[in-house]
Amino acid sequence: MLKTVRDAFKVKEIRQRLFYTFLMLIVVRIGCQLPLPGTTAQSISQVMGQFRNGAFGFFDAMTGGSFEQMSIFALNITPYITSSIIIQLLTIAIPKLEEMQRDGEEGRKKIVSITRYLTVALALVQALATSISFGNKGLFGDINAMSKGEYATAIVIAVAALTGGSAFLMWVGENITEKGVGNGISIILLINIVARIPNDFASLFEQFVKNASSVGGSLLAAVIIVGVVVVIVGFVVFLQDGERRISVQYSKKMQGRKLVGGASTHIPLKVNTAGVIPIIFAQSLFSFPIVICQLVSGKTPKWTYFLESSRWWNFSKPIYSIGYLVYVVLVIAFAYFYTSITFNPIEVADNMKKQGGFIPGIRPGKPTQDYLNNILNYIVFIGAIGLLIVATIPIAFAGIAGAKVSFGGTSLIIIVGVVLETLKSIESKMVVRNYKGFLLD
Repeated sequence: MLKTVRDAFKVKEIRQRLFYTFLMLIVVRIGCQLPLPGTTAQSISQVMGQFRNGAFGFFDAMTGGSFEQMSIFALNITPYITSSIIIQLLTIAIPKLEEMQRDGEEGRKKIVSITRYLTVALALVQALATSISFGNKGLFGDINAMSKGEYATAIVIAVAALTGGSAFLMWVGENITEKGVGNGISIILLINIVARIPNDFASLFEQFVKNASSVGGSLLAAVIIVGVVVVIVGFVVFLQDGERRISVQYSKKMQGRKLVGGASTHIPLKVNTAGVIPIIFAQSLFSFPIVICQLVSGKTPKWTYFLESSRWWNFSKPIYSIGYLVYVVLVIAFAYFYTSITFNPIEVADNMKKQGGFIPGIRPGKPTQDYLNNILNYIVFIGAIGLLIVATIPIAFAGIAGAKVSFGGTSLIIIVGVVLETLKSIESKMVVRNYKGFLLD
């Protein structure tokens, strides 16, 4: 990894792309510190202090602390991520979108355009709900001391700022993809999560190392914390790179007077086919009722305790861990659901048959489809279990030891996945450049 980065800095074009990415990320982090117009540090602290834990804590981790600080980037790129997932799901239900997806570059541009419009619409709805909900709690000052006109003006300005901030981040992400390195949206999400990690480690140090009863206890706590993080990161790297390769042989055929074909290749089926999406789906489903209750009544009913991951694995109150069992079922179910969307065995089997390809020992057509289905079901289950292991370790650590951190298994999977994806992007650009140099020479 270090060799790849070092070699990349030797290439002028890639060095410029890295520098551009770095500048854009500085802009993102500066924007995360700019407060929403009409608010004060005192009002933000008073209102947002009530929502630091639970569902809002997870959301704040994904936005790099900008939500807790109620900055102009408070919504961050979550509307874009949500709209992308919605469009991806709708391609199954709407034939027109499915046709666009198959139309190549032209169809891809149309889907990207639709995703942008949906992002702005979602950002507008979320900004309106956020501004009104927190405004009623005193985010813009004492609501009783404000006239209706003043309050309405504050809401309109806040909605415009939040919607504009989310749209601006979408633009930044797309520009990083085009002019920088890697996927811009993923990199913004990465920098948001990484920005919270120093505070989390400082909190862990304060809680377990500094306040330990002895020097030996401090060292043991430090070793355990570092060991847990290293093990999780190592396991995530293994999970992200793991794949099952299915051999494919293409039969020879006559083209004119020549016999062509006969190549041998493989279909790479990733163990973690669905990525981090199943955990995000499950976490969002659990967070939604909590968010609604907190915004409407300002309180969290006791039945929502089953949905809070901070209460799971707490041996003093094991009843709430029932929520964890439901969480496990949801992650596995979403893993199968999302994989069925992203990988279609019927389409793969048909394409192989049309191109004269076959899996050794398996007949083309329906037998190939059934074989791919069986392999996929086996792999998806292993990937889902791997996701649960990564997600469970921080949850169990928090429940048993009482550790309070914003990052968890989801964050670490995103960090490792984006870093690996970005390094592969840099490597591919270096390979392309070398080929260009060879052709020009």
